[in-house]
Amino acid sequence: MGKVTRKRYAAEFKSRVALEAIRGELTLAELASKHGVHQTMIAQWKRQAIEGMASLFSGKSVTEPSVSPADVEKLHAKIGQLLVERDFLRDASARLGVIRGGR
Repeated sequence: MGKVTRKRYAAEFKSRVALEAIRGELTLAELASKHGVHQTMIAQWKRQAIEGMASLFSGKSVTEPSVSPADVEKLHAKIGQLLVERDFLRDASARLGVIRGGR
């Protein structure tokens, strides 16, 4: 058996279909037939669209990064470590005459 891949839909397509579902002019079955998408997908997109509307009016950014303070601290520690290693290697190579002058 071959590898099964899921079909991905563009956000614009999803929003258009969800808006049609919210309008209610066609049933989910009719929309599914019209767009070639399963009814449950359309129902899910409709639910996501309705739930997402509240955030539009809340004044908060919808695409806030989900980075924890602990992750930020780990990344800062790693940056510090890499800077120390870079400086050490630069100085060591300058002492050995590999690099003249450095940066």
